[in-house]
Amino acid sequence: MDEEPRTEILNATYRALCERGYADLTLQDIATEAERSKASIHYHYDTKEELFTAFLDHLYDRYMAQIETVSGETAREQLRSLFDTLLADGDAVPGTEFRTAMLEVKAQAPYNEGVQAKLIQFDEALLGRIQDILADGIETGEFDDSIEHELVAEFLTTAITGARTRGVAVDCSVERLDEMMIEYVETHLIGETTAEVPY
Repeated sequence: MDEEPRTEILNATYRALCERGYADLTLQDIATEAERSKASIHYHYDTKEELFTAFLDHLYDRYMAQIETVSGETAREQLRSLFDTLLADGDAVPGTEFRTAMLEVKAQAPYNEGVQAKLIQFDEALLGRIQDILADGIETGEFDDSIEHELVAEFLTTAITGARTRGVAVDCSVERLDEMMIEYVETHLIGETTAEVPY
Protein backbone atom coordinates (compact mmCIF):
# COMPACT_ATOMS: atom_id res chain seq x y z
CA MET A 1 0.00 0.00 0.00
CA ASP A 2 1.25 3.46 -0.89
CA GLU A 3 0.12 5.40 2.19
CA GLU A 4 2.14 5.80 5.35
CA PRO A 5 0.90 3.31 7.98
CA ARG A 6 -0.56 5.96 10.31
CA THR A 7 -2.33 7.78 7.47
CA GLU A 8 -3.64 4.47 6.19
CA ILE A 9 -4.99 3.63 9.64
CA LEU A 10 -6.63 7.05 10.03
CA ASN A 11 -8.29 6.73 6.62
CA ALA A 12 -9.51 3.26 7.57
CA THR A 13 -10.86 4.74 10.81
CA TYR A 14 -12.87 7.24 8.78
CA ARG A 15 -14.38 4.51 6.62
CA ALA A 16 -15.14 2.23 9.57
CA LEU A 17 -16.64 5.11 11.54
CA CYS A 18 -18.99 5.95 8.67
CA GLU A 19 -20.07 2.33 8.43
CA ARG A 20 -20.40 1.39 12.10
CA GLY A 21 -20.64 4.56 14.16
CA TYR A 22 -18.50 5.33 17.19
CA ALA A 23 -20.21 3.26 19.88
CA ASP A 24 -19.81 -0.06 18.06
CA LEU A 25 -16.43 0.67 16.51
CA THR A 26 -13.56 -1.64 17.55
CA LEU A 27 -9.88 -1.72 16.74
CA GLN A 28 -10.55 -4.99 14.93
CA ASP A 29 -13.06 -3.21 12.67
CA ILE A 30 -10.40 -0.64 11.81
CA ALA A 31 -7.75 -3.32 11.26
CA THR A 32 -10.09 -5.16 8.90
CA GLU A 33 -10.85 -1.95 7.00
CA ALA A 34 -7.12 -1.19 6.74
CA GLU A 35 -6.35 -4.79 5.70
CA ARG A 36 -3.94 -5.05 8.60
CA SER A 37 -3.67 -7.15 11.72
CA LYS A 38 -5.01 -5.83 15.00
CA ALA A 39 -1.46 -6.11 16.36
CA SER A 40 -0.24 -3.67 13.70
CA ILE A 41 -2.88 -1.16 14.84
CA HIS A 42 -1.70 -1.60 18.43
CA TYR A 43 1.86 -0.96 17.29
CA HIS A 44 0.84 2.62 16.49
CA TYR A 45 -2.06 3.15 18.91
CA ASP A 46 -2.48 1.40 22.26
CA THR A 47 -6.22 1.96 22.61
CA LYS A 48 -9.29 2.95 20.63
CA GLU A 49 -9.32 6.25 22.54
CA GLU A 50 -5.72 7.04 21.59
CA LEU A 51 -6.43 6.22 17.94
CA PHE A 52 -9.56 8.31 17.99
CA THR A 53 -7.74 11.29 19.46
CA ALA A 54 -5.27 11.07 16.57
CA PHE A 55 -8.19 10.73 14.17
CA LEU A 56 -9.82 13.90 15.52
CA ASP A 57 -6.49 15.71 15.08
CA HIS A 58 -6.47 14.51 11.48
CA LEU A 59 -10.03 15.77 10.97
CA TYR A 60 -9.16 19.07 12.63
CA ASP A 61 -6.41 19.71 10.09
CA ARG A 62 -8.85 19.07 7.23
CA TYR A 63 -11.50 21.24 8.90
CA MET A 64 -9.07 24.12 9.36
CA ALA A 65 -8.07 23.90 5.70
CA GLN A 66 -11.76 24.23 4.76
CA ILE A 67 -12.62 27.19 6.94
CA GLU A 68 -9.37 29.08 6.43
CA THR A 69 -9.51 28.95 2.64
CA VAL A 70 -13.12 30.01 2.06
CA SER A 71 -13.35 31.99 -1.16
CA GLY A 72 -14.35 35.61 -1.59
CA GLU A 73 -12.64 38.94 -2.06
CA THR A 74 -14.82 40.67 0.53
CA ALA A 75 -15.80 39.75 4.07
CA ARG A 76 -19.39 39.45 2.93
CA GLU A 77 -18.46 36.93 0.22
CA GLN A 78 -16.25 34.99 2.63
CA LEU A 79 -19.09 34.68 5.13
CA ARG A 80 -21.40 33.35 2.46
CA SER A 81 -18.74 30.92 1.26
CA LEU A 82 -18.26 29.71 4.83
CA PHE A 83 -22.00 29.06 5.21
CA ASP A 84 -22.07 27.21 1.89
CA THR A 85 -19.04 25.11 2.80
CA LEU A 86 -20.41 24.03 6.17
CA LEU A 87 -24.12 23.81 5.43
CA ALA A 88 -24.86 23.15 1.77
CA ASP A 89 -24.90 19.57 0.49
CA GLY A 90 -22.00 18.76 -1.77
CA ASP A 91 -18.49 17.37 -1.92
CA ALA A 92 -17.16 19.82 0.67
CA VAL A 93 -19.54 18.51 3.33
CA PRO A 94 -19.14 14.95 4.67
CA GLY A 95 -21.96 12.53 3.93
CA THR A 96 -24.85 11.61 6.19
CA GLU A 97 -23.11 8.48 7.52
CA PHE A 98 -20.15 10.50 8.74
CA ARG A 99 -22.27 13.26 10.26
CA THR A 100 -24.28 10.61 12.10
CA ALA A 101 -21.11 9.02 13.44
CA MET A 102 -19.80 12.40 14.56
CA LEU A 103 -23.06 13.03 16.42
CA GLU A 104 -22.29 9.87 18.39
CA VAL A 105 -18.82 11.25 19.07
CA LYS A 106 -20.28 14.51 20.38
CA ALA A 107 -22.50 12.52 22.73
CA GLN A 108 -19.31 11.12 24.31
CA ALA A 109 -17.88 14.56 25.07
CA PRO A 110 -19.45 15.04 28.53
CA TYR A 111 -17.90 11.72 29.61
CA ASN A 112 -14.56 11.83 27.79
CA GLU A 113 -12.29 14.80 28.45
CA GLY A 114 -10.05 13.98 25.48
CA VAL A 115 -12.94 13.99 23.02
CA GLN A 116 -14.37 17.12 24.61
CA ALA A 117 -11.03 18.93 24.31
CA LYS A 118 -10.84 18.11 20.61
CA LEU A 119 -14.41 19.22 19.94
CA ILE A 120 -13.68 22.49 21.76
CA GLN A 121 -10.85 23.03 19.26
CA PHE A 122 -13.30 22.64 16.37
CA ASP A 123 -15.74 25.06 18.00
CA GLU A 124 -13.09 27.66 18.77
CA ALA A 125 -11.70 27.45 15.24
CA LEU A 126 -15.09 28.17 13.69
CA LEU A 127 -15.88 30.90 16.20
CA GLY A 128 -12.52 32.56 15.62
CA ARG A 129 -12.87 32.42 11.84
CA ILE A 130 -16.30 34.05 11.94
CA GLN A 131 -15.06 36.71 14.37
CA ASP A 132 -12.19 37.53 12.02
CA ILE A 133 -14.47 37.81 8.98
CA LEU A 134 -16.91 40.05 10.86
CA ALA A 135 -14.10 42.24 12.22
CA ASP A 136 -12.65 42.63 8.71
CA GLY A 137 -16.10 43.52 7.37
CA ILE A 138 -16.59 46.17 10.03
CA GLU A 139 -13.15 47.63 9.34
CA THR A 140 -13.82 47.91 5.59
CA GLY A 141 -17.33 49.31 6.12
CA GLU A 142 -19.14 46.29 4.68
CA PHE A 143 -20.74 45.48 8.02
CA ASP A 144 -22.47 47.90 10.36
CA ASP A 145 -19.92 49.11 12.90
CA SER A 146 -22.56 49.12 15.65
CA ILE A 147 -22.84 45.31 15.71
CA GLU A 148 -21.18 43.41 18.55
CA HIS A 149 -19.18 41.13 16.30
CA GLU A 150 -18.12 38.71 19.04
CA LEU A 151 -21.74 38.18 20.10
CA VAL A 152 -22.87 37.77 16.48
CA ALA A 153 -20.07 35.24 15.92
CA GLU A 154 -21.31 33.23 18.91
CA PHE A 155 -24.82 33.24 17.45
CA LEU A 156 -23.68 32.16 13.98
CA THR A 157 -21.40 29.43 15.38
CA THR A 158 -24.25 28.07 17.49
CA ALA A 159 -26.64 28.20 14.52
CA ILE A 160 -24.22 26.30 12.25
CA THR A 161 -23.43 23.67 14.87
CA GLY A 162 -27.10 23.25 15.77
CA ALA A 163 -28.11 22.98 12.13
CA ARG A 164 -25.67 20.17 11.49
CA THR A 165 -26.89 18.29 14.56
CA ARG A 166 -30.51 18.87 13.61
CA GLY A 167 -29.82 17.69 10.08
CA VAL A 168 -28.77 14.31 11.46
CA ALA A 169 -31.16 13.96 14.40
CA VAL A 170 -34.41 14.84 12.61
CA ASP A 171 -33.33 14.63 8.96
CA CYS A 172 -33.84 18.36 8.47
CA SER A 173 -32.28 20.06 5.44
CA VAL A 174 -29.41 22.33 6.43
CA GLU A 175 -29.65 24.17 3.11
CA ARG A 176 -32.72 26.05 4.35
CA LEU A 177 -30.70 27.43 7.26
CA ASP A 178 -27.94 28.38 4.84
CA GLU A 179 -30.45 30.62 3.05
CA MET A 180 -31.81 32.01 6.33
CA MET A 181 -28.34 32.88 7.61
CA ILE A 182 -27.49 34.70 4.40
CA GLU A 183 -30.72 36.68 4.80
CA TYR A 184 -29.79 37.42 8.43
CA VAL A 185 -26.46 38.85 7.29
CA GLU A 186 -28.17 40.98 4.63
CA THR A 187 -30.83 42.24 7.02
CA HIS A 188 -28.88 42.80 10.23
CA LEU A 189 -25.18 43.14 9.50
CA ILE A 190 -24.72 45.01 6.24
CA GLY A 191 -23.58 48.61 6.51
CA GLU A 192 -25.39 51.37 4.64
CA THR A 193 -22.66 51.74 2.02
CA THR A 194 -22.95 48.11 0.88
CA ALA A 195 -26.65 47.51 1.47
CA GLU A 196 -27.49 47.88 -2.22
CA VAL A 197 -24.56 45.83 -3.49
CA PRO A 198 -25.54 42.19 -4.28
CA TYR A 199 -23.27 39.21 -3.64
